[in-house]
Amino acid sequence: MKVNKFVFNPLQENTYVLHDETNECVIIDPGCQHEKEKATLTRFISDSGLTPKAILNTHCHFDHVFGNNFLCDEYRAELLTHEGEAANIRRFSASASLFGMTEEPVRAPKRFLYDKMTFRFGNSALEVLHTPGHSPGSVCFYSEADKFLIAGDTLFSGSIGRTDLPGGDYEEIMKSLARLMTLPDETKVYCGHGFETTIGFERRHNPFLLNND
Repeated sequence: MKVNKFVFNPLQENTYVLHDETNECVIIDPGCQHEKEKATLTRFISDSGLTPKAILNTHCHFDHVFGNNFLCDEYRAELLTHEGEAANIRRFSASASLFGMTEEPVRAPKRFLYDKMTFRFGNSALEVLHTPGHSPGSVCFYSEADKFLIAGDTLFSGSIGRTDLPGGDYEEIMKSLARLMTLPDETKVYCGHGFETTIGFERRHNPFLLNND
């Protein structure tokens, strides 16, 4: 499986396109807000000969879902998120307006992600890990075969997701992080913002995790 990263919108959110040799792909956390960003993403998909099968959300804070409606319409792809994100979906427009952005509401999914679910596309599989704390329905996507984790805003290089937003819970995120720390050291972590890291590096160096074994 190949992982391609795009950095979108003023909050510098990481959008990921995952694809394999079948050319089926999934788009995770489409933060593309403006027409230029949308064109960048669709051009990559077209130029690479990819067929989007689904849009997956690690969580539904506004900066991660700007492109949900556009991509669902563009590709007739299925949208999936955890049911715990219902409140974030409802307050999408209000949250964006706090940053001076006027946005139409995003639609709710017809099918939900759940813990330990396996989502398949092409010849690939992603295990869904429910990791609440940054938000109630936060999830990560884990590929054991390809040794990577799409972590959303649960884990960052040298940091963790904030828990002071509506629905955030520090005790919950620490439990979620303890679960992630059981993954192999070599697991590459693709974060919702910023740079990539590994589980082993974060276990040894992340100040939030050093006393959480």
